[in-house]
Amino acid sequence: MCTLPHAETLTIEFKSDKTPLPDNDIIDAVVAFANTEGGDLYLGIEDDGTVTGLHPSHQDITRLTAFIANKTVPPVSTRATILTDQNLQVLKISVPKYTSIVASSIGKIQRRRLKADHTPENVPLYPYEIPHRLSSLSLLDFSAQTLPDTTRHDLDATERERLRNIIRTYHGEPTLLELDDLELDKALRLVAKVGEDYVPTVTGMLLIGRQERLQELIPTAESSLQIMDNGQLRINETYTQPLLASIEKINNYFTTINQEDEMDIGMFRVPIPHYAPQAFREALVNAYSHRDYSLLGRVRVLIEREGITISNPGGFIQGVTYDKLLDAEPHGRNPVLADCLKRIGLAERSGRGIDRIYAGSLRYGKMLPDYSNSNTDNVRLYIPSSRPDKNFIHLLTKKQEQLHRDFTIYELMVLSQLKGNQFLTCQELSAHTGIPSYKMENTLETLTAEKMIKASKQGKVLCYTFSEQSYKTTTGKAHFIKEPITDYADYNQHIMKLANEKGNVTRADVTALLHVSPAQAYRLLNRLKENHALILNGKGKTAFYTPC
Repeated sequence: MCTLPHAETLTIEFKSDKTPLPDNDIIDAVVAFANTEGGDLYLGIEDDGTVTGLHPSHQDITRLTAFIANKTVPPVSTRATILTDQNLQVLKISVPKYTSIVASSIGKIQRRRLKADHTPENVPLYPYEIPHRLSSLSLLDFSAQTLPDTTRHDLDATERERLRNIIRTYHGEPTLLELDDLELDKALRLVAKVGEDYVPTVTGMLLIGRQERLQELIPTAESSLQIMDNGQLRINETYTQPLLASIEKINNYFTTINQEDEMDIGMFRVPIPHYAPQAFREALVNAYSHRDYSLLGRVRVLIEREGITISNPGGFIQGVTYDKLLDAEPHGRNPVLADCLKRIGLAERSGRGIDRIYAGSLRYGKMLPDYSNSNTDNVRLYIPSSRPDKNFIHLLTKKQEQLHRDFTIYELMVLSQLKGNQFLTCQELSAHTGIPSYKMENTLETLTAEKMIKASKQGKVLCYTFSEQSYKTTTGKAHFIKEPITDYADYNQHIMKLANEKGNVTRADVTALLHVSPAQAYRLLNRLKENHALILNGKGKTAFYTPC
């Protein structure tokens, strides 16, 4: 007796095998899995999950896996296993995700997708979708491609001068300013040699192309800016223009609405912006740098009272997920475009722009930016509007003066977690922040040695909290400790207690209760759901969890 899945998903498909299932249908299903996320094909299960059994012709699994390899290009290596459920046999064919385009031997290319009702289906992978698939696998740099029927006259001298001004303003590579126009275009790969002439690349047209030619050649280079004020749409603009002009335009709007406060620290007045300007600019540049220009859509910036949303077409590339962004290798969908933006000073040069985006909130004791609403089609960054923690800012500023260094992003994340909670273990801190355990251990050792935090035993578990001298309010009392803590504060217990008292719990409830980001709240709730402590009801913003 084995446990079989009860429903189809993007990575699970059922096929009836009573007749038996035609060979071409098996090949099509394998190809679709290989061209999406991989998955498991079950022969002998109806669409509704009823087990009806495997046909005798498919019981030779060695022959079947060899047949699949011979009928796919490139050959797909599958793993087949015969399972038994209620005395009926089921064949499980496990298909890996391929980092290339897979077709059947007759040239049929398919992929899997979710329909509007969230049920899966196999559909053709059309030629225009192939660049998107290759770029998401980091196999194609669309931004490096040259554009047919173009010349250097399609590049705008005014936009090139804007590029030079950006190099001066944001301290890009100074040697670029010494080059003439053609040498500058070649150095930044805005043009490439085709025959005897230099013609614009996609990067060149995106950054400094003439607006009318950009609209004609790359209509996907579209931007949208919306600013809401007390529920009223104050600004609603959509336009297609060179990226440097778009970034400058949106950043200027942002600057006009970004209020700033101040606080005294010693002899200095420290500015506290509502949103960190560097973090916003990095997030905006990232959206343009990493978007998929082979897809229709636009880079969209929505500024509301509750926060800022920046979204772009094209999901995270292969190997990157929203909850592992800090530890992901710095590589993107458009390497030539990204490299150019780094060299002119607009993007973070190490490729770790995500650190700057997170630090923009963490340094002011605010809620973390949230990528959890991203999916396979779009990356969505939400920067929540939240009050700064002036005690936290004071602590960081004074300690950085003493240490003569800035805090790392990992240190900031640990301190941000501990300032709102009494005691957390290394494992819990790692789970809440997404920082790998081996890096977390080094971070905790450093912060402990510098007396920012302290370790203490809670029962048999080693926990961490702020040291008594570090996180103080202006009155000298500890910010979060009003009386000695003797019991270990377990997140799961707090969440379950709230769920039992209310009858249900939402992500917003957990965010307010534990002072964690929405993404962290989601991970905590999801873990309780996977452990069968909570049941998910609904989807999206209306979702809530009830006790099992």
